Amino acid sequence: MDNNFKMVAKTLYGFEELLSKELLQLGAQEIKKGVRNVSFVGDKGFMYKANMGLRTAIKILKPIKTFRISNEKDLYNQVYKINWETYLKPEGSLAVDATVHSHVFTHSKFIALKTKDAIVDRFRDSAGVRPNVDLRFPDLKINVHIDRQLCTISLDTSGESLHKRGYKTATNIAPINEVLAAGLIMLSGWDGQTDFMDPMCGSGTVLAEAAMIACNIPPNLMRKEFAFERWQDWDVDLFEKIEESLLKKTRDFHYKILGYDKSPSAVRKATDNIKNAHLDEFITIKHEDFFKTQKSGTDTLHMVFNPPYGERLENLNVEEFYGNIGTTLKHGYPKTNAWLITSNLEALKSVGLRPSRKIKVFNAKLESRLVKYEMYEGSKKAKKNL
Repeated sequence: MDNNFKMVAKTLYGFEELLSKELLQLGAQEIKKGVRNVSFVGDKGFMYKANMGLRTAIKILKPIKTFRISNEKDLYNQVYKINWETYLKPEGSLAVDATVHSHVFTHSKFIALKTKDAIVDRFRDSAGVRPNVDLRFPDLKINVHIDRQLCTISLDTSGESLHKRGYKTATNIAPINEVLAAGLIMLSGWDGQTDFMDPMCGSGTVLAEAAMIACNIPPNLMRKEFAFERWQDWDVDLFEKIEESLLKKTRDFHYKILGYDKSPSAVRKATDNIKNAHLDEFITIKHEDFFKTQKSGTDTLHMVFNPPYGERLENLNVEEFYGNIGTTLKHGYPKTNAWLITSNLEALKSVGLRPSRKIKVFNAKLESRLVKYEMYEGSKKAKKNL
């Protein structure tokens, strides 16, 4: 128990509940939901496990000090007092990033600079040598969070955002973020017990995340590096043990995952990415225009997709495009639970179907909706009368 410490997993708006459930399943303690974050308690092994195994986390932070400040001098003095020698060698390298929500402190870059100054000055004063700044591959990545006058200094355990899984070699215009894709699939309630389809699959992100969810494959196995691998207490044996324990929990998948795209270049990119992720045994990608297709077989189909928007829609008639989605689902896809995300809330009216669910989410900074259309075999009225 003495080896446990608090961590904070950052996530996207609306995914806090999903992330809490993931943490509970992984074995976290003292789980508390915030806004775009969930805090929890675990040990070093659990820190490794959280980074490898969480689908809806963007970053895992390890807070080391919280204090109140009223000016930049306070910040400098408090950061200077932290025993940085525990975390970094004098000749090591560091990077600092800051997020600020305060009327007193308004410039995050200045806060990051002030924090960096305090750390390097402490090393210079005590050891005569100062660490270097390395924004790309630092030995220690530090996060400063100021909420009004409360400042929290954390170590960034992840490094690059955890949405960078490592399987994507090629992307299209406006690709969907991997964490967003995984969260949407989880919100849709897919459990790997039916066939799955993305009819506008782009570079294959939704397909890859669906396959990993179905097989319970840890999402970040293919990442080149986590920030904690450069820490002084890095334990490669423990890491490999945790990795092995996660891999033992993978499961068989007995259904099909299918992706369509009408762009040959998208099909090529998606195929490369799926192969790179070693998921090609579960996923089939075809060069098809969804609007000219029909569902094959009589089993229930689960569909999740991200229709083109913004720059991807430049040459399209939006009303007609969304109208075609509704027509294709209605006439070609009985026994289908179809979920789509869009930031074009007006365009949804053109689908011509009544959604059975609407969930508010954000795609980058765009407020969006994840909507569900339940396509029955025959009419809904007939279904009710059964």
